[in-house]
Amino acid sequence: MRKQTNTARPKHALDQTLAAKHNRELAALAALPDDEVDTSDAPELPPGAWKDAVRGRFYRPVKQSVSLRLDADIVAWLKKAGKGYQTRANRILRERMLADLRKMRA
Repeated sequence: MRKQTNTARPKHALDQTLAAKHNRELAALAALPDDEVDTSDAPELPPGAWKDAVRGRFYRPVKQSVSLRLDADIVAWLKKAGKGYQTRANRILRERMLADLRKMRA
């Protein structure tokens, strides 16, 4: 018989008190006009700081293991460049997917 484990964290009175305090602070901050919010501990960056910014640079999609039957010549072609053939296949499929998505939006 398998032992069931509860992975959810129990709600303790302290957790609820901290959450309520946090929610009150957020509501009070949201109610303030922008010019009254103290951002001195987190000053805005100058516009030049964003010139080389890349959106999604550290994004790592969740991988899903699949069994996929491919023609032998396709697998040989992917493996020809060395290690990482699965990553190459994923990149090729992602490029095609994004091209299709762009075409659908146009």
